[in-house]
Amino acid sequence: MAGKKIYKTLYFWVLFGIAAGIIIGFIPQTKAFASGLEPLAKTFIKMVKMVIAPIIFCTVVTGIAKMGDMGKVGRVGLKAMLYFWTMTLFALAIGLAVVNITKPGVGLDDYAAKMQADAAGVKKVQAYAGETKKLSTVDFLTNIVPDSVVGAFSKGDILQVLFFSILFGTGLSALGDRARNVM
Repeated sequence: MAGKKIYKTLYFWVLFGIAAGIIIGFIPQTKAFASGLEPLAKTFIKMVKMVIAPIIFCTVVTGIAKMGDMGKVGRVGLKAMLYFWTMTLFALAIGLAVVNITKPGVGLDDYAAKMQADAAGVKKVQAYAGETKKLSTVDFLTNIVPDSVVGAFSKGDILQVLFFSILFGTGLSALGDRARNVM
């Protein structure tokens, strides 16, 4: 039996969709068609956001509960944190290198002075920036704990879902074999 046909694989269709989107977006005659596809794109993004929290919950809970030994969970968690910090450091280094080489934004002040940015655009940016608020460390840490589990899932607050998942998985792990039917 030969291998799976390439056009029957998911990654082929993902790459095909990306290529088709790029082509449709760049051809001037298809701009109206491409903008007509916006509801499809928004719906797809909403669908992805809809499944993220349950996937994280199920993955974390079953991972912690099936490990059983909390020392093993801690070691895996520490390794995951070290991996995350290392990859973040590499990403920051790459970003700094690219910024220093390409120097984005150079000359933008001169361009903005020439264009005399309209007041409505500036007010929109200021209103958007004003909506953000600075969280203190204490506020951030207390915000990790959700008001309710359902609220964390409905808002899509992934950090709160992750916190609850860790607690729930730890609780199932403590139950041992009695929790086997739940998993």
